[in-house]
Amino acid sequence: MADTPKITFDSVRSFFPHTDNMTYFNAASVGPFSSLVRGAITEHVDMRVAAEKDDSHIAFGTADELRKIFGKLIGARHREIGLGQNTTFGLNLAAYGLPLKPGDEVLLSDIEFPAAVYTFKAAAKARGLKIKYVKSTDRRFDVDAFEKAISKKSRVLVLSYVQFFNGYKNDLKTIGEICKKHRMFFVVDGIQGMGTEPLNVRSLGIDIFASGCQKWMLSPQGCGFFYVADELREKIIPPFMSWVGADWHLKFTDLFYYDKPYFDSARRFEMGYYAVLNIIGMRAAVRMFQDLGIANIRKHDHALIDRLAEYIRNHPYYRITCNMTAGHRSSIFTFTCKDLVDLHKELLRRRIILVRREGSIRVSVHLYNNDTDVDRLIQALEDFGRNH
Repeated sequence: MADTPKITFDSVRSFFPHTDNMTYFNAASVGPFSSLVRGAITEHVDMRVAAEKDDSHIAFGTADELRKIFGKLIGARHREIGLGQNTTFGLNLAAYGLPLKPGDEVLLSDIEFPAAVYTFKAAAKARGLKIKYVKSTDRRFDVDAFEKAISKKSRVLVLSYVQFFNGYKNDLKTIGEICKKHRMFFVVDGIQGMGTEPLNVRSLGIDIFASGCQKWMLSPQGCGFFYVADELREKIIPPFMSWVGADWHLKFTDLFYYDKPYFDSARRFEMGYYAVLNIIGMRAAVRMFQDLGIANIRKHDHALIDRLAEYIRNHPYYRITCNMTAGHRSSIFTFTCKDLVDLHKELLRRRIILVRREGSIRVSVHLYNNDTDVDRLIQALEDFGRNH
């Protein structure tokens, strides 16, 4: 695997076997595995089956490599990154660990993905916090409404980087500045932007960033990462800790020490031993993002979406339902029509994989897609529109 030449946009499609007989536009739900991921996992399984050596330390090396990689990908320091099972892991760290007191307000968008809502509702009940919803406008987070909603008790804003149902990318810089002005913690659910939308968490003023990697990062389900700003780490008091959050210096021959310090990094918040197959698969997957560059992936995705959007704009049967302005568009494109359910069934019949969300067809364009995929979708839409 290590000898594979640098991945380019000309070669990346060859690492995805599904492209031979399937058109896949559904990374916003779950990303397909590449042959790199399959190979890495299979290689490790074979080694475990052979059981010829103690390979327990492989997980620690892989985890440390991933912290460094994710740090570079989001503009964070290595010590600010920890590994978790999913986006909700990082959201729980924020919900239960942030230094809040009874009566403090947590602001949420009224069109937020349920992961943040249910996590913070439970924390609010347990900690005596108050949930306040920010009213959206035209199916998007309204920055002006957010500012108006802030009160003296407002302490946290929790927000998605990219909205799951229509791909609206929030202006994190402006929102982060507002949070800083009002001394509010800024918590971001990054899963629908991570891997396709470049960002620098430190320059954006984000305090906690959480992302699963099973979607756009094309990794196994059950793995992800989180970011905790250096300035915040010592203030976090989570309801859970683990023995691997203590600094053993990887010397496990004598475990009867109960005075080891917790890591002076976000690693202290990780929970127990790693899901090794998951992080090995994740390590193989992130190599594509290192080689291609997230800014280049965005450019690639947007060019394909432009091709599709041009067709939709000029067809009387279909209507674009996502925001296509430069600052708010993402790799999620949505459109609608009168017979949406029938259209979705027809696209699936043609082995074009995408989903319906909130009254629209959601098209998730990613690094393995090309013009041929878009043309197949356009042809299917043309045929369907002609008969309806």
